[in-house]
Amino acid sequence: MILALAHSFQPSTTAIAGSAIGTALVSLLPLVFFFVALGVFSLPTHWCALGALVVALIVATVGFDMPVATAGMSAIEGAAFGLIPIIYIVVMAVWLYNLTDRSGRAADVQAVFSAVGKGDMRIQGLLIGYAFCGLLEGLAGFGAPVAIACTMMWALGLPPIRAAIAVMVGNALNVGFGAMAIPVTTVAKLGGEDPALVGATMGRITPLMLIIVPFLMLFIMDGWRGVKDGWLAGVVAWFGMALGIGLTSNVLSYELTAVVGSLLSFAALAALLRFWTPTTPSEFRSPAATETLSTSRVALGLLPYWLVVIVFGVAKLWKLGVNVPALLASTDIKFVWPGLGDVLGINGQQNPSAVFSVPWLSSPGTMLFLTGVVVAIVYARNSSAGRFELPFAQGIRTLGTTIYNLRIAILTICLVMALAYVMNFSGQTVAIGAWLAGTGAAFAFLSPLLGWIGTAVTGSATSAGALFGNLQATAAQTADLPSRLLLGVNEIGGGIGKIVSPQNLAIAAGAVKSEGSESEILRKAAPYSIGLIILLGLITVLASNGILGFLIA
Repeated sequence: MILALAHSFQPSTTAIAGSAIGTALVSLLPLVFFFVALGVFSLPTHWCALGALVVALIVATVGFDMPVATAGMSAIEGAAFGLIPIIYIVVMAVWLYNLTDRSGRAADVQAVFSAVGKGDMRIQGLLIGYAFCGLLEGLAGFGAPVAIACTMMWALGLPPIRAAIAVMVGNALNVGFGAMAIPVTTVAKLGGEDPALVGATMGRITPLMLIIVPFLMLFIMDGWRGVKDGWLAGVVAWFGMALGIGLTSNVLSYELTAVVGSLLSFAALAALLRFWTPTTPSEFRSPAATETLSTSRVALGLLPYWLVVIVFGVAKLWKLGVNVPALLASTDIKFVWPGLGDVLGINGQQNPSAVFSVPWLSSPGTMLFLTGVVVAIVYARNSSAGRFELPFAQGIRTLGTTIYNLRIAILTICLVMALAYVMNFSGQTVAIGAWLAGTGAAFAFLSPLLGWIGTAVTGSATSAGALFGNLQATAAQTADLPSRLLLGVNEIGGGIGKIVSPQNLAIAAGAVKSEGSESEILRKAAPYSIGLIILLGLITVLASNGILGFLIA
C-alpha cells in the first residue's frame, strides 16, 4: 500500500514561502529539537531521536510538500542503513572486545599498554585514542574505530565519560581520511576536483589543527595537571601524526594518510617512552603487574587488535596478484529502495541515497565478525593452562549477550539514521547548506560548517561530502574562492561534526557501557567541537585570502 502511494518528488531550497532563509530556518527545527531535548532536558537519546524524526516528517510533508508515503519510505531506508552497516559494525566491534573481557585476557591487555605507557593511563589514552584509533579509522571507519578504542580506553580504568569524549575528540581530524579516504574521493568527485589535490590540501591544514588535539585529550582525561604532566608526549604524538599526514597526502597516496600518520605517531610516542617517564598521580597509575607476562599471553591478549589491523589491511590494501578490495566490493548488493527511485535531488538527478547497498563481504562488520570467530576459536584452544577458559560456544553466545546489552543503542542509531534520511530526501539538509552558501565572501568562514552540519546529521563525513560537494564547488566559483580548499575543509569540518553526531554519541556511550549518558557526553564534548570548527573557519579564511595560501595544494 505504501509503495503504491509513493511517487516522484524533487525538493526545493525555497519550498517555504519562496524564501531560502525561511526554508533553512524551518529545516533546522528537527536538529534544534534533538539537541535541546538531549542537551538541555537530558531526555533519553532514543526519545530525542524519535521526537526529532516526527518533527522532520512534519516539516517534510507540510513544509516541503513531500508525499507522506515517500517520507515514510525514506525513514525506513534510513533505519535499515542504521542496521546495515552501522549497527552491524558497532555490535561486532563491541563483541570483539567482550571476547577479550569474558576470557579474562583484558587484564593482560591492560598490562601491555600499562608497560608501554609507563603505567600512566593518560599516556595510554594517547596511544589508544589518538594513534591506534586513527589507524583503525584510516583502515575501516564507519564507527568501528570509536567503538573499539572506547572499549579499550574504558578497560584501562579511565572514567567512561572521559574515555568516550577523549576518543571522539582524538579521532575527529582523522575522519576525513577514514576508510582509505573515501570521504576525500567522494567530495572531490562531486565537486569536480582532483581528489589528490583535495587530499593534499587537507593534509596541509590538518597538521595545524592537530597541534592542540593531544593536549585537549590530556585535559579531558585529567585537566591542566594532565597537560602539565604529559605535554612532551603530546608534542611527540602530534609531531609523528603531523609528519605522516603531511608527507603521505602530498607525496605518497592520500588514501593512506590516516594509516601512515597514526603509525608514525604510535612509533614516535613508543620511542619517547623508552627513555622518558611521566609524572603520574596515583589515581591515574595502572595497577602494577603482579607477574611477568609470557610472550604467548601478550600475543593472545592483543590478538583481537593486531588481527583487526591485519584483516583490514589485507581487505583494503592487498592488490598483489588478487585485487582484494575490488573482489570484496564486487559482492556488494545494490538496489533502488522501493518507493524512492523517483525522488530527485536539488540538481534534478536521482538522489544517490535511493540506492541501498548491502556490503556483506566488504563491510567492516563482516571483517570484525570473521576476526571475532577466529579469536573465539583461538581462545577456546589456548586457555593458558586453564587460566583463561572460554569455550567456543560461550564465545558465540557472548555475541547474543552483546546484542541484548546494546538494544537501546541499536534503537537510537536506527532512529537517528531515519531522521538523517528524511532530512536528506526532503531537502532540509541541502536547504540549510544553500542558505549558508549564499553568504558570499563570508562563506570562507562558514564553509567548514556545512561539513560539520552534514556529519552531525548523518554521522558520516562521506555523506556530508555527498550532500554538499557540489554546493561547495558552486559557492567557491560564485565567491571566487579555491574550490579544493572548500571541498577539503568540508571533510575536515565533517570529522569535527562527528564529535556531536547523535550516531557517534550512541556508539561511544554503548562502547563504554554507559547507555543513556549521551546527553552528558554531548554537553561535555560540544565545546571542543565548536571550538575546533571556529578554528578551522579562521584557518580557511586566512588560506583563502593568501595569508596562509601555502595550505592550498
